[in-house]
Amino acid sequence: MRTTTSVSVVALVAFASSAAYAADSSDPIVIPIHNWSSQIVMSNVVGQIFEAAGNNVEYVTTDSQAVYESVRLGDVTLELEVWEGAFGKSFRAALEKGGIEDVATHDAVTREDWWYPMWTKEACPGLPDWNALNECAALFATPETGDKGRFLAGPVDWLKHDQERVDALGLNYTVVNAGSAAALWAEIAAAEKDKTPIVLFNWTPNFAEAVWPGEFVNFPEWVDGCDVDPAVGPNPDAAFDCGNPANGYLKIAAWEGMKDKWPGAYGVLQKVNFTNAQIAEMAKLVDVDEMEPEDAAAKWLEDNADVWKPWISM
Repeated sequence: MRTTTSVSVVALVAFASSAAYAADSSDPIVIPIHNWSSQIVMSNVVGQIFEAAGNNVEYVTTDSQAVYESVRLGDVTLELEVWEGAFGKSFRAALEKGGIEDVATHDAVTREDWWYPMWTKEACPGLPDWNALNECAALFATPETGDKGRFLAGPVDWLKHDQERVDALGLNYTVVNAGSAAALWAEIAAAEKDKTPIVLFNWTPNFAEAVWPGEFVNFPEWVDGCDVDPAVGPNPDAAFDCGNPANGYLKIAAWEGMKDKWPGAYGVLQKVNFTNAQIAEMAKLVDVDEMEPEDAAAKWLEDNADVWKPWISM
């Protein structure tokens, strides 16, 4: 159930924006839900704005790579977090086929890559240079990986191509996939207790950078094509011999039919825009404050009216 606070926020949004939605279809706007907190809360923030204005909204759990084909076909209406590093390839492929639109770009700048907390650098001072990883591989070894270092990757469906990078750069590491974002945070917290060196997948924006100061590993610089063309990058025989984009985009995508079927909602979607700090706060409400995503979205709306009110103005 929604709280009294969320109901009051929703009523305010409805009053302010109802005229803009008069021509919208009564069919549900389908919003995908993935497996990291900021995306879930952000989806509920935008969904609650749409609902407040009289739209029907349906949330569906969707694979974070396959979602672009779903948007392109109209099975899903939009995607609010298109991360360049993780999903740029899938997004570009869908754009080339047609049926999906690049609606807007958030102010937030993204980075997704291998990362370590600062106590790890004390044990391996050659970091953040990627060449130090092999020099310090023994520090990251576990019973599971034997004499190789462990890299703790995100869930398998995030498709970060970590094994391809390990192979392309000759890293003496075994890639072990965590089951969820929460599992990554739990590993950092456990390592913090006795300052055990750890290297794992992380990204910005999220709340973790405020809780555990750390750094990204500096791999060979991302160049367009290094993820598909072996000729691009330092290893002429392999792709993925580079880091992810250090200043990646965060975009919003939508089914091309949205603007005709839900013109009011589409007009709002074009204005939706979040910063790194705002997205990190959304994640914190769930991952630290342990709120349910729906309640976290309602609280964010209550606390940030100055951000979203311009989105619903005529």
